[in-house]
Amino acid sequence: DYRQAAQGYLAMAKRYSATELAERGTLAARFSNDFVLLEQAVTTLHQLAPAAEAPLRLLAGLALQRGDWNEALDWRLTLAEQGQHAELALFAELALEAGTDPLPLRENLQARLDTVMDASPTHAYDAVLAMAILEAATGEHQQAEQRLERLARDHSELPALWLTRTQLAMAANAPAQAREAARHGLEIAPGDPRFLLLLAQAELMLGNLGAAERHTSTLLEEHGGNAELQISLAQMHLEQGHHEAARRLLLPLIGDDSPAPAAYYLLGLLAEEEGEIDNALLYYRQVAPGDDFLRARLRAAQMLVENERLPDARAFLRIERLRHEASHSELIMLELQLLDDAGLTDEGDTLLNQALADRPDDESLRYLRAMRGWEMGDFAAMERDLEYILELNPDNAAALNALGYTLADHNVEGRLEEARELIEQAHALEPGNPAIMDSLGWVYYRLDDPKRALPWLERAYTAMPDQEVAAHLAEVLWATGRHDSARALIEQALSRFPERPLIDDLLERIPGLAP
Repeated sequence: DYRQAAQGYLAMAKRYSATELAERGTLAARFSNDFVLLEQAVTTLHQLAPAAEAPLRLLAGLALQRGDWNEALDWRLTLAEQGQHAELALFAELALEAGTDPLPLRENLQARLDTVMDASPTHAYDAVLAMAILEAATGEHQQAEQRLERLARDHSELPALWLTRTQLAMAANAPAQAREAARHGLEIAPGDPRFLLLLAQAELMLGNLGAAERHTSTLLEEHGGNAELQISLAQMHLEQGHHEAARRLLLPLIGDDSPAPAAYYLLGLLAEEEGEIDNALLYYRQVAPGDDFLRARLRAAQMLVENERLPDARAFLRIERLRHEASHSELIMLELQLLDDAGLTDEGDTLLNQALADRPDDESLRYLRAMRGWEMGDFAAMERDLEYILELNPDNAAALNALGYTLADHNVEGRLEEARELIEQAHALEPGNPAIMDSLGWVYYRLDDPKRALPWLERAYTAMPDQEVAAHLAEVLWATGRHDSARALIEQALSRFPERPLIDDLLERIPGLAP
């Protein structure tokens, strides 16, 4: 029992201030599948060994798993302040790719930039690059460029500098500037595939197809047999509208005994852009089961709908269910999504009901129908489907939690103890699931035990900081007399969650929570 072992090691580590025991507790927690326990273990280890590198990296990674990029940056900056290479530029790029608001990250880094650079002169350039990336992302293009110019005067030999300058120029839609920076990068790092790829992209944006193909040819010669690279290059050509160049890269990938599924998908997109709908359909349906399988079927069906061929889209998905028995449930869900998007909810319900009449023991489809019942306010229908699932599989944690949470949230008279039992069963099956921790805290609160509820909701919000858990936690903080903490949480939630119906509802019920 890794969970019990971890808890035992951590208790002894705290009692005896023993770093070695905290390390063992952290190792056991990693195998426990309990996210919150792992975070507690790593935090304990960090408290006992604040200068150790491993706990800091783990804490940064755990914050990322929660989606808290600003806290992850805090931990990385602490690493940098201890003289470690914190890979701040890479972090900034990943944050932007994830769609994170760059302004809080920029302000956080700016506040600690001088300290970081003084503490780690060897890696100071990394902090400068990260700062420039975040400045550019927040509209401070001139400031970012000036920062990079200063860095270039002292460290023009850094490939990372020219890579960042190229990427920022591409993001600013300045392909000529990007091309110049990429050429500098290639002079410093001849043959670096990143610069060759960026050069090809810049040439394509400038309309220089021949030059772009020369760079892609060089890449393919140096990395022969790399299907992923070939697909990436084809996608790049396709995005710029160079269909023939993309086709030349893709067709060889489907001509052998192990065709690349992604190649079929891109050929489908290409045919679709050329108006060859039936040809695109042939390509999409040849995408084999794997990463691209479902998105190919979804794209094919959407394409047919967009061309006013909804009956053909449904027939296509019906045939695909016959061809791919293992994906039957997922393909039903795709058709259901298609019908819902078209405003044909009744037809979607008919499809789902028929699918369950044919396969009554399909837990995923029955759970889906239960959730549709909940969305429609039909609690009785939801309960019937969830109870059916639990008769089939008493250890279905999702069904246990859904039924228990709904009973607790609706405050169903006479059934709160039943709700507690259901949620506690779910927690025993999945102790690290933050949604179940939230349910557990909420049912304890409904049972008039806010003090017992509070630690569960705090753990849930640490692992899954969304507006629903925030609303639950704020209400319980208020109920336990921690009014300032509740208001602070609401203030944070108002700025953090653009859509927050449960927070808004809570403020209507308890106006005193308004910050």
